[in-house]
Amino acid sequence: MKRTPHGAVPVVDGFQVIERSYCDDDSLPSIGLANIHAIVPGIEANKEKIFRATRVFRDLGVNVAIFPEFALSGYFWDDPACRAYMDEALTEHHLDELEHELRPLCTGPLVGVVLNNLTAGPGDRYLNRTFFISPRVPDPLAQEHAYDKVFLPGIEKSYTASGADDRFVLRGEKMKAAFGFTTCYDYLFTELLRQYSFEDGVDAVVQIASWRAAASREYPFMNVRTDLYYGELWDKVIAASSAQNQVWTIACNSVGRHGITGEAFWGGSGIWAPSGIELVQASHFHEELLVVHNLDIRGAREFELADFDYEFDFRQVHRNMSDGESREDRLA
Repeated sequence: MKRTPHGAVPVVDGFQVIERSYCDDDSLPSIGLANIHAIVPGIEANKEKIFRATRVFRDLGVNVAIFPEFALSGYFWDDPACRAYMDEALTEHHLDELEHELRPLCTGPLVGVVLNNLTAGPGDRYLNRTFFISPRVPDPLAQEHAYDKVFLPGIEKSYTASGADDRFVLRGEKMKAAFGFTTCYDYLFTELLRQYSFEDGVDAVVQIASWRAAASREYPFMNVRTDLYYGELWDKVIAASSAQNQVWTIACNSVGRHGITGEAFWGGSGIWAPSGIELVQASHFHEELLVVHNLDIRGAREFELADFDYEFDFRQVHRNMSDGESREDRLA
């Protein structure tokens, strides 16, 4: 391990690495989040980065390594050349190499690697698929082992098809918890998170994203302005949704600027407890590998439920308002 000067962040194989421990129980799982930049165009360079980061995670004792949305291809852009590039980047064309390089690393503590990329979809559309590479998963792209993004914003609707209403729950003995999956924009839809937490009983939501940083909002008479509205929304929504649904959020986001459009991605990969409190967060500006050891995922969720079981209270109080009326009045 190569270290930077005293007090600085350690650098391992070219990556700055942030390591934390949730507790001292080594039987609990360790999570690795790759707060990295996808080069566009740069499929081969992105593959090399994924392989290199996974080796670092393995050497640090991580059980599950998680990468951001479009870690292999990078994000779309508005140009006919994008289609040809994404066709080349389809996971089907690279799966053999991904498995050949990553499966041998999944020995000892490392159980598997969570990746996201495009796969072939209906007609001329792609599917935005999150999948799990592990010796325990014989066919990573099989629908029963994967999650397809449901809610498609902006340019994505031109290229990808929705994963409909399907959810994906991953349960593992080593991880001692149940995980639900969302992709980027999905996380803003309350009903999806509520179904994961209330119906499926997951302990954590794994949020994989290419979430942008820059958007302006200004209220001049109140002397309020921000140019990072989208990024700030990431931090606020994840905290609030984790607390509201009393689940962990383990979020992995892209960082850096798109190689063609210059669009900035927020980074800020991190872990939020079921209380909604942020425990650790990676940089908004540069690549980092974030490792958190000994996460008591189920224990912390059970504590929150014992202290204030929002789910129980919600079920007792909630009623369907679809049959109600909207009344209007006007003040003179």
